[in-house]
Amino acid sequence: MQKIISLTKRRGFIFPSSEIYGGFGSCYDFGPLGVEMKNNVKQAWWKEMTRKQENIVGLDASILMSPKVWQASGHLTAGFADELVECKKCHQRFRKDFLEKNVCPDCKGELTEPRKFNLMMKTFVGPVEDESSVSFLRAETCQGIYVNFENVANAMRLKIPFGIAQIGKAFRNEITPGNFIFRTREFEQMEMQWFCHPQQVDKFFDFWKEQRMKWYLDLGINKKKIRFHETAKEDLAHYAKRAVDIEYEFPFGWKEIEGIHNRGDWDLSNHSKNSGQDLKYLDESGEKYFPHIIETSVGADRSFLAFLIDSYQEVKGGRTETTESTKETESLLKIHKSLAPVKVAVLPLLKNKPELVKKSKQIFQELKQHFLCQYDEAGSIGRRYRRQDEIGTVFAVTVDFETLEKKEVTVRSRDTMKQKKVKLENLVGFLKEELGD
Repeated sequence: MQKIISLTKRRGFIFPSSEIYGGFGSCYDFGPLGVEMKNNVKQAWWKEMTRKQENIVGLDASILMSPKVWQASGHLTAGFADELVECKKCHQRFRKDFLEKNVCPDCKGELTEPRKFNLMMKTFVGPVEDESSVSFLRAETCQGIYVNFENVANAMRLKIPFGIAQIGKAFRNEITPGNFIFRTREFEQMEMQWFCHPQQVDKFFDFWKEQRMKWYLDLGINKKKIRFHETAKEDLAHYAKRAVDIEYEFPFGWKEIEGIHNRGDWDLSNHSKNSGQDLKYLDESGEKYFPHIIETSVGADRSFLAFLIDSYQEVKGGRTETTESTKETESLLKIHKSLAPVKVAVLPLLKNKPELVKKSKQIFQELKQHFLCQYDEAGSIGRRYRRQDEIGTVFAVTVDFETLEKKEVTVRSRDTMKQKKVKLENLVGFLKEELGD
């Protein structure tokens, strides 16, 4: 895990937040490559849900909502709280369910009795900070979907069954965040809420369970590192009738990256009761009912981390056929081409030959209109290959003297290391076909 964290900072994927001021607990900034890769993960999910699947539309609800929403959803009650214990000796605080023994893991001191700690992040809206101006940063994105159920259904003339998808930030005042970006207080969710007839719930639960696993496998996740985990009935959340997690085997153990939940009619019926608005659905037969909900809830940051870790490899003795490696082992991100932050690197064979540099920059300017590209002329060609391998660049285009004479370049594949001569006039088409763009 330390190697992954080191790579992400060194290569511009993830930085500690507010680092020049000593950092800020469990908050991270996504750097130039990190934001590209995370956007690719989100775009892959969005495309899967709103393009490939049927009858799903998008939404982008407000982060700030009426406190009445959170009262109705149960987030302001004891149900949305963790048990907090504090060490009487060193005063560190921990979630009780994260402790294997009833002593402080840091100093072995005695712990206090557990008390409930609500996870909602409170803020104030307006110029006066009093009880009338209290609001909350949303703890999940799905409530914005539920309170817009009728708006979306009417505006888009949707008929049951249908889904609403959303990507957005959520905030939880975690007692014990940790494991890098796996558990943080500010995070991003990719959620889809599927509204269906009560009699179709089991069918759609199984459908979405399989579809969601397929998404990870299609994007290259090692099938031996990912699994389903059924939540025991006694451990279900108050709203859930059934819950299955998709777990990935991180270096710190098997952990959830996505949940598939049967939420029944709990959400719409509660919002209907508390708001006074009738959120029942009237179908063509005249039957009126609260739709039941199948939720697929993905942690964007967690899935990003899973894809990153799964693609990380260490290769002994170098990865180039034309140069010698000076390192015993080299890092490689063999990430799926649709998620890779950089698709193509343009490399002049020699940086001290003006004609090669000029041609390379012309090719780079053309390619960047179609793909996210990098131009790199620093160091030996072998070192530049390895630098691109470490950030997961799918193809490297080398410009040499044959480019000037024959108008062709050498295209090197990250995954196979095979090199292919491609005519300049065919280069964009060749790369688009290989990258699936």
